[in-house]
Amino acid sequence: MALTSIEWTEMTWNPITGCTKCSAGCQNCYAATFAKRLHAMGNKRYKNGFHVTVHKDLFARPLEWKTPKRIFVNSMSDLFHEDIPDEDILALFKLMNKAHWHIFQILTKRAERLLKLNKKISWTDNIWMGVSVENKDAVKRSKLLKKTDARIKFISAEPLLEAVPNLNLDGIDWLIVGGESGPRCRPIKEEWVIQLRDMAHETDTAFFFKQWGGIHKKANGKALRGQEYMAYPLH
Repeated sequence: MALTSIEWTEMTWNPITGCTKCSAGCQNCYAATFAKRLHAMGNKRYKNGFHVTVHKDLFARPLEWKTPKRIFVNSMSDLFHEDIPDEDILALFKLMNKAHWHIFQILTKRAERLLKLNKKISWTDNIWMGVSVENKDAVKRSKLLKKTDARIKFISAEPLLEAVPNLNLDGIDWLIVGGESGPRCRPIKEEWVIQLRDMAHETDTAFFFKQWGGIHKKANGKALRGQEYMAYPLH
C-alpha cells in the first residue's frame, strides 16, 4: 500500500500492474509513464515494464492494514484487463470482501468484462465500482456498470475530453470530474464541468471536481466558479 496524491482516495494497492491503451482517455496515460520510470530505476514490480504482471504476494496485504482506509485498487493497471485470469480477479474480490473495514475503489475502462463476471462477484458494501467516461463514446460503459450488482457505482470523467450531455446519472452514486494534466494535456472547458455538476445535482449524485489540470495543475487548482466540490457517496 502506498500513500497517493490522488485526491479522491487515500492509498493505492497494486496487486496487478501493467495495461494497454484502449480508448481516447488512455492517450497520455500517467501510469504508463510512471511504470517506464520505475522500470528504469530497477523497481522489481516493473521488471516487465508496463506489461500486465500479477503480483500474488501482494494479494493479502490489505488484511495487514488495520486502520480503515479508502483504497484505490490497481491504480497502475485495469483489474478487468483481458490478460488477467478470471481466477485472479475473483480472488482479489474475495480478499476485498474479507477486508471489510476498508473501502475499495475500482475503476475500469473494460466494462464488458466487468458485466461478464458480475454474477461471480460478491458485491459487499465496501466495494465501490467505477468506470471511466472521458467522452460521448465512453458513455456506453456507464450503461454496463448500471447492469451490475455493485452497491456503490461511480463514474470518473477524467480526463474529460468533451461535453457528455448523453450521460445519464440515474443510479450512479458518485461522479468524479477532472481535466488532463501534463505536458501533452488536452483542454477542458468550464461549460462541460458545469453541465455535469448540474446533472449530478438533479440525480442526487455526489459530485467531486478533482482538478482543472493543465501543465501547471497545482496553479490551476480545483475551484469551480469559486467553490470546491469534494462530495463522497453515502454508504
